[in-house]
Amino acid sequence: MAGRIPDSFIDGLLARVDIVELIGSRVPLKRKGKEYTACCPFHDERTPSFYVSPTKQFYHCFGCGAHGTPIKFLMEYDRLEFVDAVEELAKRLGLEVPRESGSGREAPREGQDLYAALDAAQKYFQRELANSEVAKRYLEKRGLDAATIEKFGIGWAPEGWNGLIDALGKGDARRIDLLDKAGLLSKNDSGRTYDKFRGRVMFPIHDRRGRVIAFGGRVIEKDDGPKYLNSPETVLFHKGRELYGLWHARQAHSKVPRLIVVEGYMDVVSLWQFGITTAVATLGTATTPDHAELLFRNAADVYFCFDGDAAGRRAAWKALESVLPRMTDGRQAFFLFLPEGEDPDTVVRSQGAAALDAALAAAQPLSEFFFAQLSSDVDLSSADGKSRLAERAKAFIARIPDGEFRDRMQALLVQRTEVGFHSSAKLADFTRELVELGSQIQRDAFDMSQGRMPEGYLVSVPQWPNVGGSARGAGGERGGRFERGGPGGRRPRTAADRILAELPTLSAPRPAGVDHRRSLVRTAISLLLTRPSLAIEVEHLDWIETLDQPGIPLFVELVHLALRRPGLSTGALLEAVGEHQQIDALQKLAAQPLAGDDAGLLEDFRGCVRKLRQQAIEQRVEWLKAQPSLDDESKSELRALLSYRI
Repeated sequence: MAGRIPDSFIDGLLARVDIVELIGSRVPLKRKGKEYTACCPFHDERTPSFYVSPTKQFYHCFGCGAHGTPIKFLMEYDRLEFVDAVEELAKRLGLEVPRESGSGREAPREGQDLYAALDAAQKYFQRELANSEVAKRYLEKRGLDAATIEKFGIGWAPEGWNGLIDALGKGDARRIDLLDKAGLLSKNDSGRTYDKFRGRVMFPIHDRRGRVIAFGGRVIEKDDGPKYLNSPETVLFHKGRELYGLWHARQAHSKVPRLIVVEGYMDVVSLWQFGITTAVATLGTATTPDHAELLFRNAADVYFCFDGDAAGRRAAWKALESVLPRMTDGRQAFFLFLPEGEDPDTVVRSQGAAALDAALAAAQPLSEFFFAQLSSDVDLSSADGKSRLAERAKAFIARIPDGEFRDRMQALLVQRTEVGFHSSAKLADFTRELVELGSQIQRDAFDMSQGRMPEGYLVSVPQWPNVGGSARGAGGERGGRFERGGPGGRRPRTAADRILAELPTLSAPRPAGVDHRRSLVRTAISLLLTRPSLAIEVEHLDWIETLDQPGIPLFVELVHLALRRPGLSTGALLEAVGEHQQIDALQKLAAQPLAGDDAGLLEDFRGCVRKLRQQAIEQRVEWLKAQPSLDDESKSELRALLSYRI
């Protein structure tokens, strides 16, 4: 098993990488004060709301809420796994990623050996292509030139049962095991191992970093078995998550203008040779939700190109079902159905790239295909037919995210069926949401009365508001629905007041121009996230740890972490607590700008720490005073604390 990556290496990596350079190589950034801004790469917008902070080593979008570190950016933008993102950053800096094993020594990662085995297999297939006249004649007949063949790394798996085994693994059990785990070998019923790909043109499949993770093999003659044979699922390859040709498209464009989904590897390669460099293909499977997300992550406009027969339309409908939940505003999907016997390859070869471009320009928008398909067996001239279409369509439209596109689809349904989405239904939904919200408030209030903090809350209970006007004078009563309480505030009279009183101050955005006091703990956490080095300013942490207040355990945890791993940036600190249940709240706090220079932030933080310590002391004093009797030691402690407090 591979060892884990040391925390110290990740901290150092995040300290050295330039987040502006990393994101700027993929998204055009403009300087704005101390930060950089751009239109968000994770949702469609016209006004930039995506900010990158070089001091915090952190990015945040105030539009869609996307945020994170350089590692998180690569995971989201390049669709990499965590380890792959770390390795990509290390590669940029010319570093090797160390590994820890049980003995503390570095352990080689099996995945690296699998990548090496697949790379060696590709080179083997390419050498075999150079030696096969049959394969070269086939590719020449298909019109592929040498540059395109080299670009896509196309090769040839020769006939025979042991060509690959003899070339790469003969006599070496470990190598044969790697070839097997890489999906390149098969076993018969008697346990004999042999080459999986034989007598096929080989198309290497690349991940988002350009590494070979699998192969697709195509027969030359129709009678030689299935037209396409793909690698099986492995630890590196999941066909429902990969798109053939996507890596090449991304290499050709800094921002992919559109993606064209075709059915075969040869279609992708042929279109590329004719100058259409944005074609991709699914890998022997229908378009999955993961495919749909990957497509829209890379281009706002996606064209699905299918045969016009019944099978092609079924495949198109499956693609539509995967796309619907991802149709946020600004995204578009189109469907092109080619005449029988035609595919993108034959169209560009017989009519040229311009003909395919013209066909794509006339492709059906998703809305047209959606309603045409659902109403294909419905009589829209009758009331029954209109009702049937409305009933069918509503369930699908409900999958579309809230926004202008969903509203437009509802309007089109009303136009076709004269059956509306009534305001009464919306009112019922709103009322139900209010009831659910009220129930949640009651549950949260009960949890807090039992000393439990509800999930999602980070900060402390606010001070009682002065709801009845100003004080009448020293010792005077205040107006409103509150009674005088003990030292430190007033208490609510009604049950509703008590519920509202116990709710923490949420970290949701507030109207501009209104000065709201932030909770002391929340402010301290915000400052610590902005400047993790402030942790060394925390004195008497043992006192603060005793404070019974929401957010204190999290603050203490962050202080300990920052002290244990000095030199952390904001991004590195967030990465270190990435699995914490409060990570979303911490990410949002880290994104909020704090006014003042370094000296001002330092003084603010010291003030927070002093006040937190004072609150802890006062809490201890009140607890001691509330005890029915005290021993001599406790009395001495109380006198000392009272003297300190005075």
